[in-house]
Amino acid sequence: MATPNYGYEKRQKELAKKKKKEEKLCEKQYRKLGPSSDGLAPGDPETDVASLERDPPTVPELPTKNG
Repeated sequence: MATPNYGYEKRQKELAKKKKKEEKLCEKQYRKLGPSSDGLAPGDPETDVASLERDPPTVPELPTKNG
């Protein structure tokens, strides 16, 4: 019976880890250079500057001591 090649398995894990890290770095650079609205529509209130000018964000009331 053949013995397991642990060195090969370890190398494969290291390569997979390195590949994942590089992909993550590429995604990060793409997001930095690409459009800032990730999956949000232009008319979305979160990204639409015109809607913020019309409807300023509401400030939640601070809780009082009485309740």
